[in-house]
Amino acid sequence: MPRATQTDLAVLAALSVEPMTGYALREAILAHLGAFWSESFGQIYPALARLRDAGLVEAGDGDRPGSSAYRLTASGRARLVELMREPPTRTPPRNGMLLRLFFGDALGARACRELVVEYRGIAAEQLAALAAARRETEAASDPAHRPYQLMTIAAGEHTARASLAWADETIATLDALIADGR
Repeated sequence: MPRATQTDLAVLAALSVEPMTGYALREAILAHLGAFWSESFGQIYPALARLRDAGLVEAGDGDRPGSSAYRLTASGRARLVELMREPPTRTPPRNGMLLRLFFGDALGARACRELVVEYRGIAAEQLAALAAARRETEAASDPAHRPYQLMTIAAGEHTARASLAWADETIATLDALIADGR
């Protein structure tokens, strides 16, 4: 699935929950999907225009003068289902932390340790944010959406816990390298 199609899927899916302005759409994606998905304004607004031109969304008055709130059309909902049935596209990973660590001998063990400690902190923050998202979802989400949202949150929690375990193991390895004078 090309990038534009994945963006269309994210936009249509978010709009299936409620009509939103482009700005609110970006904020909702960030707040609810940010642990595993991101879209920039530079991706969202062209997608909204493309989807509107295709008759998949329509624009109405937004919450501020001059803004438009977008909502799905019936054909937009049908397209959403089609896109969701397509297999997800595997994107090549890009992890700057692992890139630096792979060539860590250029930095040395102490500098690598600092990077991994920072990475660990980010993973801990992500786990805390996911715990908050879990509480919010359990308390306030639509019962029809809740089990699916909780499954997605659980995937993020597992990933964050794995990152913490990896960071702890790597810090111990780097500490041993430092102790050996490397």
